[in-house]
Amino acid sequence: MTQAALADSLGISASYLNLIERNQRPLSARLMLLLADRFDFDPRQLVTDEPGGGLDGISRRLADPIFEDLSIDRSELDDWLAMAPNTVEAFVRVFDNQSANHNGVSQETLDPTQLVRKEIERWRNHFADLDAMAESLADELRLGTADLYGAITDRLRVKHQLTVRILPETVMPELLRRLDLHARQLQLSEMLDPASRTFQAAVLLAEIEARSEIKALISGADFQDNAAKNLYHRHLSGYFAAALIMPYARFLKACEQTGYQLSILQRRFGASFEQVAHRLTTLQRIGARGLPFFMIRIDRSGLVSKRFAGASNAALAESLNRCPLWHIHQAFERPLEIQSQLVALEDGSSWFTMSRAVQGVGAGKGGFTAEFVIGLGVSAELASALFDAQGVDLSLENADQIGLGCPACTRPQCAQRSAPPKSRALQFDGREMGVVPYSFITD
Repeated sequence: MTQAALADSLGISASYLNLIERNQRPLSARLMLLLADRFDFDPRQLVTDEPGGGLDGISRRLADPIFEDLSIDRSELDDWLAMAPNTVEAFVRVFDNQSANHNGVSQETLDPTQLVRKEIERWRNHFADLDAMAESLADELRLGTADLYGAITDRLRVKHQLTVRILPETVMPELLRRLDLHARQLQLSEMLDPASRTFQAAVLLAEIEARSEIKALISGADFQDNAAKNLYHRHLSGYFAAALIMPYARFLKACEQTGYQLSILQRRFGASFEQVAHRLTTLQRIGARGLPFFMIRIDRSGLVSKRFAGASNAALAESLNRCPLWHIHQAFERPLEIQSQLVALEDGSSWFTMSRAVQGVGAGKGGFTAEFVIGLGVSAELASALFDAQGVDLSLENADQIGLGCPACTRPQCAQRSAPPKSRALQFDGREMGVVPYSFITD
């Protein structure tokens, strides 16, 4: 940025900014907060007397899945910071340097989905340029009609000479969407519900009208793996489509007016539960942020097929395993109900979570339809704004104590434990047998 542009964004004169840059005026706390807000960084990173941003900065780095099998409590971190600040700073520099290269794992050893997820999280799943472009296009499309699907299909037909055709399932077995450039058609399966049809049409519009913006983001990711490029392209096209269906300012306003009531957001924007859940993880526009939600999607085996930590820094989204005491697993048995739960982790953080079962579209080989559960969560400190948290005591002592899966959890005497913690030595007493099959050293 030029000095004039930066000064204008901060509401100060260019001459005053020049004096700050020449170290002839102090950088005030007010300006520091303005800088943090405008350019989305944690001002604690600039504190020189606390290596790595202090306790919070170190905790954030240690939340990386690579350290999942270690149980490091806050008192241990306090001792490390106090007794060996230089080694803390050395760790931070190495970790951050490696994180710049996909969290210290070379592209050759990461699969494409991991590469893409790390790039998405680097952006906190908020792509401001795509959001702004989609919002502008949404305003243009809605000027003459309330039917967004009709407006998108008209634009594809008039501006890009592409028609949308709905075909029987028997004509498109095992396919939901096909682009036939010879016939100039976007062919959609009749199995898609209205929200999914709108989304798929919006994805094609994204691939055409946001092509240069998407291409620039893919280029900036510097993937060497073609599969990662294609997966990232698919995510960014879907991001634009969701931003077109749920334009940022209108969607955030609706969230705040309704207390993030998911059923109303679905109806108001003609979106599916999963589409709304995705969108909630993206609301990080500078100066107009929504609540920092995380989202995961699991199947009945507990395998995660989608995860977005966004700006939440939630270990629940990053963990490779899940605790059976988390109600996300119960949602399969109550398909249309939202299972809400206040949970507390071993690190002292507490989260208000909402989980609901969803179904895939159509039947694959074997004739069954896929089932998933979407899990959403936000820090309990912020959850009082939620419709689903009304009447809930959000204090820490009221939370259900859960872990990040048995191998990472060190809570003693948990009757649900199915595996010992990796970071603790097992104890055996031939004279006794407790309710819990594994006894271990807790200190």
